[in-house]
Amino acid sequence: MHTFHPTILREYDIRGIVGETLFAQDAFAIGKAFGTRVRRAGGQGMEKRGSAPVVCVGWDGRLSSPDLAAALVDGLVSAGCTVRRVGRGPTPMLYFATKVRGADGGIMVTGSHNPPTHNGFKMVFQGKPFFGPDIRDLGRIAAEGDWLAGEGGAVDDPVFGEYVDRLLADYDGRQPLKVVWDCGNGAAGEVVQELARRLPGSHTVLFGDIDGHFPNHHPDPTEPHNLEPLIDEVLIGHNHLGLAFDGDGDRIGVVDAEGRILWGDQILVILAEDLLKARPGASIIADVKASKVFFDEVARMGGHPIMGRTGHSLIKTQMAETGAPLAGEMSGHIFFADRYYGYDDALYAAIRLLGIVARWEGQTLASRRDSLPHMVNTPEMRFDCPEERKFKVVAEVRERLAAAGAKVNAIDGVRVDTQDGWWLLRASNTQAVLVARCEAASSEGLKRLRQALEAQLTASGVALPH
Repeated sequence: MHTFHPTILREYDIRGIVGETLFAQDAFAIGKAFGTRVRRAGGQGMEKRGSAPVVCVGWDGRLSSPDLAAALVDGLVSAGCTVRRVGRGPTPMLYFATKVRGADGGIMVTGSHNPPTHNGFKMVFQGKPFFGPDIRDLGRIAAEGDWLAGEGGAVDDPVFGEYVDRLLADYDGRQPLKVVWDCGNGAAGEVVQELARRLPGSHTVLFGDIDGHFPNHHPDPTEPHNLEPLIDEVLIGHNHLGLAFDGDGDRIGVVDAEGRILWGDQILVILAEDLLKARPGASIIADVKASKVFFDEVARMGGHPIMGRTGHSLIKTQMAETGAPLAGEMSGHIFFADRYYGYDDALYAAIRLLGIVARWEGQTLASRRDSLPHMVNTPEMRFDCPEERKFKVVAEVRERLAAAGAKVNAIDGVRVDTQDGWWLLRASNTQAVLVARCEAASSEGLKRLRQALEAQLTASGVALPH
Protein backbone atom coordinates (compact mmCIF):
# COMPACT_ATOMS: atom_id res chain seq x y z
CA MET A 1 0.00 0.00 0.00
CA HIS A 2 1.09 3.58 -0.64
CA THR A 3 -0.40 6.87 0.54
CA PHE A 4 0.21 10.09 -1.40
CA HIS A 5 0.54 13.47 0.28
CA PRO A 6 -3.02 14.88 0.29
CA THR A 7 -2.05 17.98 -1.72
CA ILE A 8 -0.56 16.36 -4.83
CA LEU A 9 -3.54 14.67 -6.50
CA ARG A 10 -5.00 17.66 -8.35
CA GLU A 11 -7.97 18.01 -10.70
CA TYR A 12 -6.02 17.99 -13.97
CA ASP A 13 -2.66 16.50 -13.00
CA ILE A 14 -0.42 15.47 -10.12
CA ARG A 15 1.86 18.17 -8.68
CA GLY A 16 4.02 18.58 -5.64
CA ILE A 17 7.22 19.96 -4.14
CA VAL A 18 10.08 17.55 -4.68
CA GLY A 19 11.49 16.30 -1.38
CA GLU A 20 8.57 17.76 0.61
CA THR A 21 5.31 16.44 -0.84
CA LEU A 22 6.56 14.50 -3.87
CA PHE A 23 9.16 11.71 -3.88
CA ALA A 24 10.50 8.98 -6.17
CA GLN A 25 8.37 6.46 -4.25
CA ASP A 26 5.30 8.43 -5.34
CA ALA A 27 6.41 8.28 -8.97
CA PHE A 28 6.79 4.49 -8.69
CA ALA A 29 3.32 4.20 -7.15
CA ILE A 30 1.82 6.43 -9.85
CA GLY A 31 3.34 4.20 -12.52
CA LYS A 32 2.12 1.03 -10.85
CA ALA A 33 -1.40 2.42 -10.31
CA PHE A 34 -1.67 3.88 -13.83
CA GLY A 35 -0.37 0.63 -15.32
CA THR A 36 -3.02 -1.23 -13.33
CA ARG A 37 -5.74 1.04 -14.75
CA VAL A 38 -4.47 0.53 -18.29
CA ARG A 39 -4.34 -3.25 -17.93
CA ARG A 40 -7.80 -3.46 -16.40
CA ALA A 41 -9.33 -1.26 -19.07
CA GLY A 42 -7.96 -3.25 -21.98
CA GLY A 43 -6.68 -6.39 -20.38
CA GLN A 44 -8.80 -8.98 -22.12
CA GLY A 45 -8.19 -7.59 -25.59
CA MET A 46 -4.48 -7.35 -24.93
CA GLU A 47 -4.41 -10.89 -23.62
CA LYS A 48 -5.98 -12.10 -26.86
CA ARG A 49 -3.42 -10.34 -29.02
CA GLY A 50 -0.66 -11.53 -26.75
CA SER A 51 0.88 -8.16 -26.01
CA ALA A 52 1.32 -5.94 -22.98
CA PRO A 53 -0.23 -2.46 -22.90
CA VAL A 54 2.04 0.31 -24.19
CA VAL A 55 2.60 3.51 -22.20
CA CYS A 56 4.78 6.36 -23.48
CA VAL A 57 6.80 8.34 -20.96
CA GLY A 58 8.46 11.73 -21.49
CA TRP A 59 10.05 14.28 -19.17
CA ASP A 60 10.87 17.97 -19.08
CA GLY A 61 14.12 19.72 -18.20
CA ARG A 62 13.67 20.05 -14.45
CA LEU A 63 16.52 18.80 -12.31
CA SER A 64 14.29 16.21 -10.62
CA SER A 65 12.63 14.91 -13.79
CA PRO A 66 15.09 12.15 -14.80
CA ASP A 67 14.91 10.46 -11.40
CA LEU A 68 11.12 10.77 -11.21
CA ALA A 69 10.81 9.42 -14.76
CA ALA A 70 13.02 6.44 -13.93
CA ALA A 71 10.90 5.57 -10.88
CA LEU A 72 7.71 6.06 -12.90
CA VAL A 73 8.96 3.66 -15.59
CA ASP A 74 9.86 1.08 -12.95
CA GLY A 75 6.32 1.28 -11.59
CA LEU A 76 4.74 0.86 -15.00
CA VAL A 77 6.99 -2.09 -15.80
CA SER A 78 6.16 -3.75 -12.47
CA ALA A 79 2.47 -3.56 -13.43
CA GLY A 80 3.12 -5.42 -16.68
CA CYS A 81 3.31 -2.53 -19.15
CA THR A 82 5.66 -1.97 -22.04
CA VAL A 83 7.12 1.52 -21.67
CA ARG A 84 8.39 3.62 -24.56
CA ARG A 85 10.73 6.31 -23.26
CA VAL A 86 10.23 9.08 -25.81
CA GLY A 87 12.84 11.41 -24.32
CA ARG A 88 13.19 14.89 -22.89
CA GLY A 89 11.07 17.59 -24.47
CA PRO A 90 7.78 19.49 -24.28
CA THR A 91 4.53 17.92 -23.06
CA PRO A 92 2.93 18.03 -26.54
CA MET A 93 5.78 15.85 -27.82
CA LEU A 94 4.61 13.19 -25.35
CA TYR A 95 1.02 13.61 -26.56
CA PHE A 96 2.29 13.27 -30.14
CA ALA A 97 4.13 10.06 -29.25
CA THR A 98 1.02 8.44 -27.77
CA LYS A 99 -0.85 9.24 -31.01
CA VAL A 100 1.71 8.07 -33.55
CA ARG A 101 2.73 4.98 -31.55
CA GLY A 102 -0.88 3.99 -30.91
CA ALA A 103 -0.09 3.76 -27.20
CA ASP A 104 -2.69 2.82 -24.60
CA GLY A 105 -1.55 5.72 -22.41
CA GLY A 106 1.10 8.33 -21.80
CA ILE A 107 2.61 10.12 -18.82
CA MET A 108 4.65 13.31 -18.91
CA VAL A 109 6.91 14.16 -15.99
CA THR A 110 6.67 17.95 -15.80
CA GLY A 111 6.32 20.83 -13.39
CA SER A 112 4.90 22.96 -16.21
CA HIS A 113 5.27 26.65 -15.22
CA ASN A 114 5.62 26.03 -11.49
CA PRO A 115 8.73 26.99 -9.46
CA PRO A 116 11.94 24.97 -9.99
CA THR A 117 11.39 22.97 -6.79
CA HIS A 118 8.07 21.62 -8.06
CA ASN A 119 7.34 18.72 -10.37
CA GLY A 120 4.46 16.52 -11.41
CA PHE A 121 2.73 14.33 -13.96
CA LYS A 122 0.28 14.90 -16.83
CA MET A 123 -1.50 11.86 -18.19
CA VAL A 124 -3.43 10.69 -21.24
CA PHE A 125 -5.38 7.44 -21.39
CA GLN A 126 -6.79 5.77 -24.52
CA GLY A 127 -6.39 9.04 -26.41
CA LYS A 128 -8.37 11.06 -23.86
CA PRO A 129 -7.43 13.33 -20.95
CA PHE A 130 -6.95 11.54 -17.63
CA PHE A 131 -8.20 13.82 -14.86
CA GLY A 132 -10.61 14.36 -11.98
CA PRO A 133 -12.03 11.02 -10.77
CA ASP A 134 -9.39 9.14 -12.78
CA ILE A 135 -6.58 10.79 -10.79
CA ARG A 136 -8.43 10.22 -7.53
CA ASP A 137 -8.73 6.54 -8.47
CA LEU A 138 -4.95 6.28 -8.67
CA GLY A 139 -4.91 7.38 -5.03
CA ARG A 140 -7.46 4.70 -4.15
CA ILE A 141 -5.54 1.95 -5.95
CA ALA A 142 -2.35 2.93 -4.16
CA ALA A 143 -3.97 3.30 -0.72
CA GLU A 144 -5.62 -0.12 -0.99
CA GLY A 145 -2.62 -1.81 -2.59
CA ASP A 146 -5.05 -2.81 -5.34
CA TRP A 147 -2.43 -3.18 -8.05
CA LEU A 148 -1.78 -5.73 -10.71
CA ALA A 149 1.68 -7.26 -10.98
CA GLY A 150 3.37 -8.28 -14.19
CA GLU A 151 6.61 -8.47 -16.09
CA GLY A 152 6.76 -5.54 -18.44
CA GLY A 153 9.69 -3.91 -20.15
CA ALA A 154 11.06 -0.57 -21.29
CA VAL A 155 12.66 0.63 -24.51
CA ASP A 156 14.06 3.93 -25.70
CA ASP A 157 11.92 5.34 -28.51
CA PRO A 158 12.90 8.98 -29.17
CA VAL A 159 10.37 10.89 -31.28
CA PHE A 160 12.10 14.29 -31.41
CA GLY A 161 12.80 14.20 -35.16
CA GLU A 162 9.34 12.93 -36.07
CA TYR A 163 7.72 15.58 -33.91
CA VAL A 164 9.68 18.45 -35.46
CA ASP A 165 8.93 17.15 -38.95
CA ARG A 166 5.21 16.99 -38.11
CA LEU A 167 5.20 20.56 -36.81
CA LEU A 168 6.90 21.88 -39.93
CA ALA A 169 4.59 19.91 -42.24
CA ASP A 170 1.78 22.41 -41.63
CA TYR A 171 3.79 25.60 -42.11
CA ASP A 172 2.22 27.44 -45.07
CA GLY A 173 3.76 30.91 -45.02
CA ARG A 174 4.63 32.70 -48.27
CA GLN A 175 7.14 35.32 -47.15
CA PRO A 176 10.07 35.27 -44.71
CA LEU A 177 9.56 36.71 -41.25
CA LYS A 178 11.82 38.05 -38.54
CA VAL A 179 10.85 36.23 -35.35
CA VAL A 180 12.13 36.08 -31.76
CA TRP A 181 11.47 32.90 -29.78
CA ASP A 182 11.75 32.91 -25.96
CA CYS A 183 12.00 29.41 -24.53
CA GLY A 184 12.58 30.54 -20.94
CA ASN A 185 15.08 27.64 -20.54
CA GLY A 186 12.07 25.32 -20.57
CA ALA A 187 11.53 21.95 -22.21
CA ALA A 188 10.63 23.41 -25.62
CA GLY A 189 14.15 24.79 -26.17
CA GLU A 190 15.65 22.08 -28.36
CA VAL A 191 12.52 21.80 -30.52
CA VAL A 192 12.41 25.58 -30.97
CA GLN A 193 16.06 25.72 -31.99
CA GLU A 194 15.45 23.11 -34.66
CA LEU A 195 12.33 24.92 -35.90
CA ALA A 196 14.25 28.20 -36.06
CA ARG A 197 17.01 26.50 -38.06
CA ARG A 198 14.62 25.04 -40.65
CA LEU A 199 11.98 27.76 -41.06
CA PRO A 200 12.45 30.47 -43.68
CA GLY A 201 13.28 33.98 -42.49
CA SER A 202 15.43 35.29 -39.67
CA HIS A 203 15.04 33.76 -36.22
CA THR A 204 16.49 34.69 -32.84
CA VAL A 205 16.20 32.18 -29.99
CA LEU A 206 16.35 33.46 -26.41
CA PHE A 207 17.18 31.14 -23.51
CA GLY A 208 17.01 28.01 -25.67
CA ASP A 209 19.23 25.92 -23.39
CA ILE A 210 17.11 23.61 -21.26
CA ASP A 211 18.01 24.45 -17.66
CA GLY A 212 15.93 23.42 -14.67
CA HIS A 213 17.27 26.34 -12.65
CA PHE A 214 15.44 28.77 -15.03
CA PRO A 215 18.25 31.31 -14.64
CA ASN A 216 16.82 34.07 -16.86
CA HIS A 217 13.14 34.32 -15.99
CA HIS A 218 10.30 32.11 -14.86
CA PRO A 219 8.77 30.18 -17.80
CA ASP A 220 5.21 31.53 -17.65
CA PRO A 221 4.18 33.71 -20.63
CA THR A 222 0.95 34.90 -18.97
CA GLU A 223 2.98 37.07 -16.57
CA PRO A 224 3.91 40.30 -18.43
CA HIS A 225 7.22 40.79 -16.58
CA ASN A 226 8.41 37.40 -17.90
CA LEU A 227 7.99 38.76 -21.45
CA GLU A 228 10.21 41.82 -20.97
CA PRO A 229 13.36 40.25 -22.53
CA LEU A 230 11.28 39.09 -25.50
CA ILE A 231 9.71 42.53 -25.96
CA ASP A 232 13.12 44.21 -25.80
CA GLU A 233 14.58 41.87 -28.42
CA VAL A 234 11.56 42.28 -30.74
CA LEU A 235 11.87 46.06 -30.61
CA ILE A 236 15.66 46.27 -30.86
CA GLY A 237 15.81 43.96 -33.87
CA HIS A 238 12.71 45.38 -35.63
CA ASN A 239 11.17 41.91 -35.71
CA HIS A 240 7.70 41.04 -36.99
CA LEU A 241 6.69 39.28 -33.76
CA GLY A 242 7.87 37.38 -30.71
CA LEU A 243 6.80 34.01 -29.33
CA ALA A 244 7.18 32.68 -25.78
CA PHE A 245 6.50 29.30 -24.20
CA ASP A 246 5.89 28.01 -20.72
CA GLY A 247 8.04 25.43 -18.96
CA ASP A 248 6.62 22.40 -20.77
CA GLY A 249 5.65 23.97 -24.10
CA ASP A 250 1.88 23.64 -24.01
CA ARG A 251 1.13 27.36 -23.51
CA ILE A 252 2.05 30.22 -25.82
CA GLY A 253 2.65 33.94 -25.43
CA VAL A 254 2.73 36.35 -28.39
CA VAL A 255 4.15 39.87 -28.79
CA ASP A 256 3.60 42.08 -31.86
CA ALA A 257 6.18 44.26 -33.63
CA GLU A 258 5.36 47.18 -31.31
CA GLY A 259 6.11 45.09 -28.23
CA ARG A 260 2.47 44.68 -27.20
CA ILE A 261 1.23 41.42 -25.71
CA LEU A 262 -1.58 39.52 -27.43
CA TRP A 263 -3.60 37.57 -24.90
CA GLY A 264 -5.00 34.09 -25.41
CA ASP A 265 -8.38 35.20 -26.74
CA GLN A 266 -6.78 37.67 -29.19
CA ILE A 267 -4.48 34.95 -30.54
CA LEU A 268 -7.52 32.71 -30.89
CA VAL A 269 -9.45 35.30 -32.93
CA ILE A 270 -6.61 35.48 -35.45
CA LEU A 271 -6.33 31.70 -35.69
CA ALA A 272 -10.12 31.38 -35.97
CA GLU A 273 -10.33 33.94 -38.77
CA ASP A 274 -7.98 31.89 -40.92
CA LEU A 275 -9.58 28.55 -40.06
CA LEU A 276 -13.12 29.78 -40.80
CA LYS A 277 -12.13 30.60 -44.39
CA ALA A 278 -11.60 26.90 -44.97
CA ARG A 279 -14.26 25.65 -42.55
CA PRO A 280 -17.13 28.18 -42.53
CA GLY A 281 -19.57 27.75 -39.67
CA ALA A 282 -17.11 25.78 -37.54
CA SER A 283 -17.43 25.79 -33.76
CA ILE A 284 -14.62 27.54 -31.87
CA ILE A 285 -14.33 27.15 -28.09
CA ALA A 286 -12.89 29.67 -25.63
CA ASP A 287 -12.92 29.40 -21.88
CA VAL A 288 -15.18 31.46 -19.64
CA LYS A 289 -12.42 34.02 -18.97
CA ALA A 290 -12.25 35.10 -22.64
CA SER A 291 -13.25 38.57 -23.80
CA LYS A 292 -16.66 39.30 -25.27
CA VAL A 293 -14.67 40.44 -28.30
CA PHE A 294 -13.74 36.82 -29.05
CA PHE A 295 -17.34 35.60 -29.06
CA ASP A 296 -18.56 38.59 -31.10
CA GLU A 297 -15.71 38.35 -33.63
CA VAL A 298 -16.12 34.61 -34.23
CA ALA A 299 -19.85 35.08 -34.77
CA ARG A 300 -19.18 38.04 -37.11
CA MET A 301 -16.78 35.89 -39.16
CA GLY A 302 -19.40 33.19 -39.59
CA GLY A 303 -18.24 30.80 -36.88
CA HIS A 304 -20.08 29.32 -33.94
CA PRO A 305 -18.46 30.54 -30.70
CA ILE A 306 -18.83 28.29 -27.65
CA MET A 307 -18.03 29.30 -24.08
CA GLY A 308 -16.37 26.48 -22.17
CA ARG A 309 -15.12 25.77 -18.68
CA THR A 310 -11.55 26.64 -17.80
CA GLY A 311 -9.09 23.72 -17.70
CA HIS A 312 -7.11 22.06 -20.47
CA SER A 313 -8.59 18.61 -19.78
CA LEU A 314 -12.13 20.01 -19.84
CA ILE A 315 -11.52 21.89 -23.09
CA LYS A 316 -10.10 18.79 -24.81
CA THR A 317 -13.10 16.78 -23.69
CA GLN A 318 -15.52 19.45 -24.94
CA MET A 319 -13.74 19.58 -28.31
CA ALA A 320 -14.22 15.86 -28.76
CA GLU A 321 -17.90 16.14 -27.80
CA THR A 322 -18.69 19.08 -30.10
CA GLY A 323 -16.33 18.37 -32.99
CA ALA A 324 -14.83 21.85 -32.66
CA PRO A 325 -11.63 22.12 -34.75
CA LEU A 326 -10.11 24.89 -32.63
CA ALA A 327 -10.19 25.96 -28.98
CA GLY A 328 -8.19 28.08 -26.59
CA GLU A 329 -7.86 29.50 -23.11
CA MET A 330 -6.78 32.87 -21.77
CA SER A 331 -3.85 31.04 -20.19
CA GLY A 332 -2.37 30.40 -23.64
CA HIS A 333 -3.40 26.78 -24.16
CA ILE A 334 -4.33 26.49 -27.87
CA PHE A 335 -5.91 23.28 -29.19
CA PHE A 336 -6.04 22.38 -32.89
CA ALA A 337 -8.11 19.48 -34.18
CA ASP A 338 -7.91 20.98 -37.68
CA ARG A 339 -5.11 19.11 -39.49
CA TYR A 340 -3.82 18.10 -36.05
CA TYR A 341 -4.68 15.91 -33.06
CA GLY A 342 -6.87 18.03 -30.76
CA TYR A 343 -4.50 18.58 -27.85
CA ASP A 344 -2.81 21.74 -26.58
CA ASP A 345 0.47 22.31 -28.39
CA ALA A 346 1.99 25.80 -28.21
CA LEU A 347 4.66 24.92 -30.78
CA TYR A 348 2.08 23.82 -33.31
CA ALA A 349 0.01 26.93 -32.58
CA ALA A 350 3.16 28.99 -33.23
CA ILE A 351 3.65 27.32 -36.61
CA ARG A 352 0.04 27.98 -37.63
CA LEU A 353 0.25 31.59 -36.46
CA LEU A 354 3.51 32.21 -38.33
CA GLY A 355 1.97 30.73 -41.46
CA ILE A 356 -0.98 33.11 -41.20
CA VAL A 357 1.18 36.20 -40.66
CA ALA A 358 3.50 35.17 -43.50
CA ARG A 359 0.53 34.95 -45.89
CA TRP A 360 -0.96 38.36 -45.11
CA GLU A 361 -0.66 41.13 -47.64
CA GLY A 362 -0.98 44.72 -46.48
CA GLN A 363 -1.49 43.69 -42.87
CA THR A 364 0.72 42.97 -39.89
CA LEU A 365 0.11 41.34 -36.54
CA ALA A 366 0.15 44.80 -34.97
CA SER A 367 -2.41 46.21 -37.41
CA ARG A 368 -4.65 43.16 -36.98
CA ARG A 369 -4.49 43.63 -33.22
CA ASP A 370 -5.44 47.29 -33.65
CA SER A 371 -8.45 46.31 -35.75
CA LEU A 372 -10.00 44.34 -32.88
CA PRO A 373 -12.61 46.22 -30.81
CA HIS A 374 -10.92 47.87 -27.84
CA MET A 375 -12.09 46.87 -24.38
CA VAL A 376 -10.88 47.86 -20.93
CA ASN A 377 -10.31 44.99 -18.54
CA THR A 378 -8.68 43.95 -15.33
CA PRO A 379 -5.93 41.35 -15.31
CA GLU A 380 -6.91 37.99 -13.91
CA MET A 381 -7.30 38.55 -10.17
CA ARG A 382 -6.45 35.56 -7.96
CA PHE A 383 -6.94 35.75 -4.21
CA ASP A 384 -6.77 33.22 -1.39
CA CYS A 385 -9.91 31.50 -0.18
CA PRO A 386 -9.98 28.35 1.97
CA GLU A 387 -10.47 25.11 0.02
CA GLU A 388 -13.64 24.26 1.94
CA ARG A 389 -15.07 27.74 1.33
CA LYS A 390 -14.22 28.68 -2.28
CA PHE A 391 -17.05 26.82 -4.06
CA LYS A 392 -19.53 27.88 -1.39
CA VAL A 393 -18.69 31.55 -1.97
CA VAL A 394 -19.40 31.17 -5.69
CA ALA A 395 -22.68 29.37 -4.92
CA GLU A 396 -23.76 32.16 -2.54
CA VAL A 397 -23.01 34.81 -5.17
CA ARG A 398 -24.91 32.83 -7.80
CA GLU A 399 -27.97 32.55 -5.54
CA ARG A 400 -28.03 36.27 -4.73
CA LEU A 401 -27.68 37.18 -8.41
CA ALA A 402 -30.47 34.79 -9.40
CA ALA A 403 -32.75 36.32 -6.75
CA ALA A 404 -31.98 39.77 -8.15
CA GLY A 405 -32.78 38.70 -11.72
CA ALA A 406 -29.24 39.29 -13.04
CA LYS A 407 -28.11 37.89 -16.39
CA VAL A 408 -25.76 35.09 -15.36
CA ASN A 409 -23.86 32.37 -17.20
CA ALA A 410 -23.10 29.63 -14.65
CA ILE A 411 -21.10 27.24 -16.85
CA ASP A 412 -18.01 27.77 -14.70
CA GLY A 413 -18.60 29.94 -11.64
CA VAL A 414 -20.62 33.06 -12.44
CA ARG A 415 -20.16 35.32 -15.45
CA VAL A 416 -22.46 38.33 -15.15
CA ASP A 417 -23.45 40.47 -18.13
CA THR A 418 -24.47 44.10 -17.62
CA GLN A 419 -24.80 47.17 -19.82
CA ASP A 420 -21.21 48.04 -18.96
CA GLY A 421 -19.73 44.66 -19.89
CA TRP A 422 -19.18 41.56 -17.76
CA TRP A 423 -17.51 40.26 -14.63
CA LEU A 424 -16.51 36.75 -13.66
CA LEU A 425 -16.01 34.92 -10.39
CA ARG A 426 -14.97 31.28 -10.29
CA ALA A 427 -13.22 28.90 -7.92
CA SER A 428 -9.91 27.45 -9.04
CA ASN A 429 -9.97 23.67 -9.47
CA THR A 430 -6.29 23.37 -8.57
CA GLN A 431 -5.64 25.87 -5.76
CA ALA A 432 -7.32 27.37 -2.70
CA VAL A 433 -8.09 30.60 -4.55
CA LEU A 434 -10.94 32.48 -6.17
CA VAL A 435 -10.42 33.93 -9.65
CA ALA A 436 -12.09 37.10 -10.93
CA ARG A 437 -12.00 39.27 -14.03
CA CYS A 438 -13.93 42.31 -15.31
CA GLU A 439 -14.23 43.77 -18.82
CA ALA A 440 -16.00 46.91 -20.04
CA ALA A 441 -16.10 49.30 -22.96
CA SER A 442 -14.93 52.21 -20.77
CA SER A 443 -12.93 52.93 -17.63
CA GLU A 444 -16.06 54.18 -15.90
CA GLY A 445 -17.90 50.98 -16.79
CA LEU A 446 -15.00 48.89 -15.54
CA LYS A 447 -15.11 50.72 -12.20
CA ARG A 448 -18.82 49.95 -11.84
CA LEU A 449 -18.27 46.27 -12.68
CA ARG A 450 -15.51 45.99 -10.13
CA GLN A 451 -17.73 47.62 -7.51
CA ALA A 452 -20.49 45.10 -8.26
CA LEU A 453 -18.04 42.21 -7.93
CA GLU A 454 -16.62 43.65 -4.71
CA ALA A 455 -20.09 44.05 -3.21
CA GLN A 456 -20.90 40.40 -3.86
CA LEU A 457 -17.63 39.22 -2.35
CA THR A 458 -18.11 41.44 0.69
CA ALA A 459 -21.55 39.93 1.22
CA SER A 460 -19.84 36.54 1.42
CA GLY A 461 -17.13 37.78 3.75
CA VAL A 462 -14.33 37.89 1.17
CA ALA A 463 -12.16 40.93 0.44
CA LEU A 464 -11.21 41.76 -3.16
CA PRO A 465 -7.52 42.78 -3.24
CA HIS A 466 -6.67 46.23 -4.56
